[in-house]
Amino acid sequence: MNYFETVQWIFNRLPIYQNIGLKSYKPGLKRIQTFCSHLGNPQNFFKSIHVGGTNGKGSTVHMLSSILQEEKYNIGLFTSPHLIDFRERITYNGFLIEKDFIIDFIKFNKKLIEKEQMSFFEMNTALAFQYFKEKKVSIAIIEVGMGGRLDSTNLICPEVSIITNISIDHTKSLGENQFQIALEKSGIIKRNVSVIIGSEMSKEIRFLFFKKALKKNAPIYFSKNMKDYSKYKIPFEADYQNLNKIIVLKTINLLHRRKNIIISNNSIKNGFKNVIKNTNFKGRWQILQYHPKIVCDIAHNEEGIHMINNQLKKESYDNLHLVLGFLKEKKVEQLLKYFPIEAFYYFCQPNIERKFSIHNLKILAKKIFKNHRKISFFFSVREAFLSSKNKAKKKDFILISGSSFTVSEVLLLTL
Repeated sequence: MNYFETVQWIFNRLPIYQNIGLKSYKPGLKRIQTFCSHLGNPQNFFKSIHVGGTNGKGSTVHMLSSILQEEKYNIGLFTSPHLIDFRERITYNGFLIEKDFIIDFIKFNKKLIEKEQMSFFEMNTALAFQYFKEKKVSIAIIEVGMGGRLDSTNLICPEVSIITNISIDHTKSLGENQFQIALEKSGIIKRNVSVIIGSEMSKEIRFLFFKKALKKNAPIYFSKNMKDYSKYKIPFEADYQNLNKIIVLKTINLLHRRKNIIISNNSIKNGFKNVIKNTNFKGRWQILQYHPKIVCDIAHNEEGIHMINNQLKKESYDNLHLVLGFLKEKKVEQLLKYFPIEAFYYFCQPNIERKFSIHNLKILAKKIFKNHRKISFFFSVREAFLSSKNKAKKKDFILISGSSFTVSEVLLLTL
C-alpha cells in the first residue's frame, strides 16, 4: 500500500472516536500492552512527560515542547485530534512523522492490529511509541486521549505527570460529575512520580488528587501564579493561555530541580515566543486574518466555551459574527447560553457522522433566541463561513468554534 491507501485503511478499518464517538471507545490496557509487548515495549526506551486534564492539554504540551526544543533536546510530541493532517498527531522537533514510517508500521503490524481489534487511538499510541524509540528522542511529551486510568497512553512511566484541569466532558465514559471525572484522570498519577495539578480546581478535587498522590508516594505540586511569570510573553491573545503558561513554568522548574534537566532562562523565553513556529500549533484562539478579524478556537465543552466568551468581552469590534457547529453528544443548549445574544449567528453542521444536525439546531435556536433576526442555518461549514465573510465589515469580528471539526473545515478552506 502507498501512503494514501495506508491512511484510508487506518481510517476505514479501525474504529476512530473522531468519526463515530463512543462506539469506538475501548477502555482498558490489555490490547495496547499486548501490542507494545510484540513491538518490544518501545515506551520503555525514552523519557516522557504525561499530560492529562479536560482543557489545556494541547496548549501545555506544545509550549513544553517548544521550550525543550529551544534547549536543543530532541522532542517527540503525541497529541490529538489532528485538524488538517493525520500526521499532526505524532511529531519530532516540530516535524510531522514521515509517511514511509507509517506505511512500514502498518505493513509489518497489520495482522496483529486486526487480531487484537485495536482502536484507532490504540494503534496511534503504539505507532508514536515505536517512532519515538527509533528517533531516540530525549523526551516524549504524551497527551492523554480520554480520561487517564484506562487510556492507552497510561503505559508510560513518565518523569512528571500533569493534570491541567477538570471540567465536565465525555460524561458517558468518564462520569456525570467533576469528582467522577477527576477520579478517572487521577489514574495517570504513578508511584514515586511527581504530579503537577492545575490551579483552577475545587477543594474537593484537589483533596482527591492529594489523597491519590499520597497513596502512590508521588510528590504533588499545585500550580499557582509565580511572581515572575509575567515576564515570559506568549504569542496568544487569549488570556486563558496564561493558566497553561503557569503549569508549563511549574513543570520546567520541576524538571530542572528534581530531574536535573538543564533548561536556560533564554530557552524558556524563546520557547514561549516561538511556540507556533516550533510546533506548528493551531486551533486555539488562532487568528486567521485581520480586517475583519477572524479567529478560530476548538472549544467544545462548557469550560472551554466559557473561556472564549470571556475573551470575546475583551475584544473591540462593531459587529460579532459566530460560525458555530457542534457534535451531537455535547450539551449544546448549555453551550449556546454562554454566547452573547447580540451577534450574527451562522449555525452549521460539520461533515461528520457525529454532527449535531441543523434540524436540531433550529429547534434549540428557536427556544433560546426566540425572535432573534440575525440567525442563519447552513448544511455545511463552508457555506456558513463564506456567508460570514461576505457579511462582515472591516471592523467586525468573526469567531469559528463549537468543535475541532468545524475549525478543521475552516482551516482547510484557508490553506
